[in-house]
Amino acid sequence: MMKPIVFGATIGTVGTAAVIGLRQWWSTWGVVPEEAAASFPGDDIVSDGETLLTRGITIDGPPERVWPWLVQMGYGRAGWYSYDQLDMIGRSSDAILHEFQSIAVGDVLPTHPAGGFEVKLVDPGHALVLYLDSALVEQQAAATGAQPISASETPGLAASGRFLQTASPPDFAVSWAFVLEPTGGGQTRLIERMRGRFGPDTIGSKAFMPLMDFGVFVMMRKQMLGIRDRVERTTPTTRSDSRPVPSLERQRDGILSAIAGPRAPLAARP
Repeated sequence: MMKPIVFGATIGTVGTAAVIGLRQWWSTWGVVPEEAAASFPGDDIVSDGETLLTRGITIDGPPERVWPWLVQMGYGRAGWYSYDQLDMIGRSSDAILHEFQSIAVGDVLPTHPAGGFEVKLVDPGHALVLYLDSALVEQQAAATGAQPISASETPGLAASGRFLQTASPPDFAVSWAFVLEPTGGGQTRLIERMRGRFGPDTIGSKAFMPLMDFGVFVMMRKQMLGIRDRVERTTPTTRSDSRPVPSLERQRDGILSAIAGPRAPLAARP
C-alpha cells in the first residue's frame, strides 16, 4: 500500500516542480537574470504587486524607430500587434499612423470600445507606462454606459470581454511598462514589465492566476514579436556587412504558435 502512496507523492512533487518551472520561464521570457531583477520605470506605481512579469526581446533598430509603434497602440488605433482575433476588430497596423503619434499622461490606450489602460508615464524614446485598476474600470464603464461587445463584431473579442468581466478580481491594480534600452550596433532591448495586485487570495484566485499569467504571456510574446518584425521591416540596416544579426529569439519564433512549450529562458544578445 505504501508504494502507490510514495509513487503518487513523487509524481505530485515532480508535477508541482514542473508547473513552478514553467511559470518562472514564462514570467521572464527573453530576459537574463540581471534584467529580471532590475528596476524599471513604473515599478513604483504598483509597488506592492505580488505578480511580477518581465519579458524582453532584441530589435534590430534604434529606440527612435521602435517608439512610434508603441505610442500608436490600442483598440481602434494601430492595434496591439498580438492575436487580433482576441483584441481587435480588423488587423493591427503594419505602418506608422501619424494621427496616433501624440500621447500624453492621462490619455487612454483602449483595450475595447468602453475603455482601457491609462497612460501614467511618457518618456519619449525610452519608456511608456500604462495603468489599470478596478476603480478605473468602473469609472470607464459608467462614463460609456458599458455597452457590451457584440459577438457579431468579432467572436474572439466578445469572448475576451465577457471573460474579463466575469473573471477579473473585484479589487486589482496593474502597471504595464514598455522600456527601450539602446545596445551596440544600433539595436534596442524592448523590455515589458507587468506588476499586479489582485486582492486577497482565495481558492478561486489561486487556480485562476496561473491561467491568467499564461494567457498574458501568450499575448505579450506575440506582441513583442509583432513589434520587432514591424520595426525590422522598416529599419534600414546599419551593419557594414549588411548581414542579419543572429537572433536567439528569432530561432524560437516557430516554437510557440498559441501555446508555449517547456523551454529554457532565452538569453539576451551580447
